[in-house]
Amino acid sequence: MGLYAEVILILLMTANQAKLLATDEQLRKRLAKFMAQQCFRNTELENLHAGTVPSSKTGDYSDVKVVSPYGEIPWPELSRLNDEEMKTLMIEVINKTYTFLTLLFASPPKTLEGLLTGLQRFDVASCWNEPETCRFPWDRNEGH
Repeated sequence: MGLYAEVILILLMTANQAKLLATDEQLRKRLAKFMAQQCFRNTELENLHAGTVPSSKTGDYSDVKVVSPYGEIPWPELSRLNDEEMKTLMIEVINKTYTFLTLLFASPPKTLEGLLTGLQRFDVASCWNEPETCRFPWDRNEGH
C-alpha cells in the first residue's frame, strides 16, 4: 500500500470513528463517564474527599458547625476547599483532560479504535447516573 493510500485509510478510519461518536448515544455517554473518571474522579479530589464526614440530625447540615479560632462557621456557609487545594485540583484536571483529548484526537486511529470498541462493550462506571446534556453559558440555542 502506498503512502497516499495509507493517509486516506487513516482519514477514513478517523471519519468513521467521528461518525460513530456522533451517532451512538450510548457510546458518547460511556465515553463521558470514562472521561470524568479518568480526568476528574481519579485526581487530588480523592484526597480532598477522604476524611471524616460530619453527621447531621436535621439531614440538611444546618445543625453542623465548624469551630475556628475566630468563631463558629455554619456548615452550609463553609468553603470546603481552600484556594491552594482548588488550584492543585484544577491544574491536575486540566492536565488530565488535555491528555485525554490528545488520546482522542492526536493518537493513531488504532488507539482510539481500541478505546471505542472497549466502551461499546463495557460501561466502566455503570453504577453512575447516565449523563444528561446541559446548557453552557455561551449556548444561546433555546431548544436545549
